[in-house]
Amino acid sequence: MTEITDFASLRHRAITLRRAGLSLRQIADALQVRSKDLLQRLVEGEPAPEWTKRPRAKDALRERARELRLKGWTYNQIQAELGCSKSSVSLWVRDLPKPEPRYTPEEQRALMNAGLRRLRAAQDQERAETKRSAHEEIGDLTDRELFLAGVALYWAEGQKSKPYARRERAVFVNSDPGVIKVYLAWLDLLGVSTDRLRLRVLIHETADVDEAHRYWAALVRVDVAVFGKPTLKRHNPKTVRKNTNDDYHGCLVISVSQSARLYLRVEGWWAGIAAHARSRLR
Repeated sequence: MTEITDFASLRHRAITLRRAGLSLRQIADALQVRSKDLLQRLVEGEPAPEWTKRPRAKDALRERARELRLKGWTYNQIQAELGCSKSSVSLWVRDLPKPEPRYTPEEQRALMNAGLRRLRAAQDQERAETKRSAHEEIGDLTDRELFLAGVALYWAEGQKSKPYARRERAVFVNSDPGVIKVYLAWLDLLGVSTDRLRLRVLIHETADVDEAHRYWAALVRVDVAVFGKPTLKRHNPKTVRKNTNDDYHGCLVISVSQSARLYLRVEGWWAGIAAHARSRLR
């Protein structure tokens, strides 16, 4: 009973000192208490004086976060402004009332779409700049560079002879106008005259064949009358065609008459390029 009375009396004095603004060390010295456990029990439930609290680095951030939240800022906006984690923002301001939405759903969608347009415009500009820079890197082509490019181009896109189907003739098919121009420049470099060229269009049967003839004739700079009978591709009702816009002109087929020797030389040129590449890989 005496021990309980003594503890209660001691606790009363400790609380009085705590409320007077003393630190734990000062209370311990005043009451001659050396046990930390006993000291904690004596002041249990009593908050420490403000002057004894160590300032924390995030206190200023917390106060600023609360100010911004009261002004109607969202968690994402506060996070971006203060450079802290979103979980910290939530912990600091979760007791504050949620701000009213600044925008209606329609306005939010409009803002989002505007942001997407700006993003896509920036991406388009970046892509265009990459292409422009790469275009400048090419510069002027020497005859040898055009020659090698043409050999690789033909071997990738041109008709090739097979052991089971011997076709030693230069036939080239493509829908890309740039590829067609490079191929024609290559033939000109090799001394193939234009009167040896045979042109025809390979196109879907539902497309505008006459318009395709006019398009390729203007590109190659020939009269429409020189084109041979077009090859029409049958329509499969089970497939969905993607090439149905005004930019679709089918493929241009360029055949070179009396070109067996030319084809054999192309095959030999390509074998030389491939052999050089193999030697580098070793």
